[in-house]
Amino acid sequence: MSDVSRPSPSGARTAAVIPAAGRGVRLGPGAPKALRALNGTPMLIHAVRAMAASRAVSLVVVVAPPEGAAEVKTLLDAHALPERTDFLVVPGGDSRQESVKYGLDALPPGIDIVLVHDAARPLVPVDTVDAVIEAVRDGAPAVVPALPLADTVKEVEPATVPGAPEPVVATPERARLRAVQTPQGFDRETLVRAHETVTDNVTDDASMVEQLGLRVVVVPGHEEAFKVTRPLDLVLAEAVLARRRLNDGF
Repeated sequence: MSDVSRPSPSGARTAAVIPAAGRGVRLGPGAPKALRALNGTPMLIHAVRAMAASRAVSLVVVVAPPEGAAEVKTLLDAHALPERTDFLVVPGGDSRQESVKYGLDALPPGIDIVLVHDAARPLVPVDTVDAVIEAVRDGAPAVVPALPLADTVKEVEPATVPGAPEPVVATPERARLRAVQTPQGFDRETLVRAHETVTDNVTDDASMVEQLGLRVVVVPGHEEAFKVTRPLDLVLAEAVLARRRLNDGF
């Protein structure tokens, strides 16, 4: 496992940062969410393979739990990963934002495009990864894959007591809303500047770029890029993998 990236076919070099330092409490006690088995393989390995499946990605940086970096490196070494891609493990921080920053700090010179991908989205198709990269290459400083919403969304006044009825404040126009996924793609310089400038605790990196006043664009996401957060999501993910094995033979 080296830390030297290789040129992509286009000349622009792309690295993927996967923050995997969280515990994933919504999946219950036990191993960190990223290390939970999915079809017998840790979710993190599925996510790493999903990024490395793109021929444009020459380096994948996994940001591990601070006390678990050695374990994660051993895990990567133990699984078959594409030889054309380099892999690097670095210890993370107390928050997702801090962990992504540590991943950025570990990137070598010559990387032009950075993807930030949730370890809990292990099944994102390579076509989605490539679409995000291509949009950054075409000049967008920040790109997010997203899907239209199937459900009507209500804005409410949050209850002060858990489980209490919540008054509806507004009904946003659904046609203008999107459910955002990952990988999110960035011009490297833009993302570094966002992490150096924005101190608010945000839920995704694109929000940080928005706060710089820069343009963020959306490309079509994919239904299989869902986030594995609750036990039912594991069941769905297993079903997707079973279908892929039938269709693709893996």
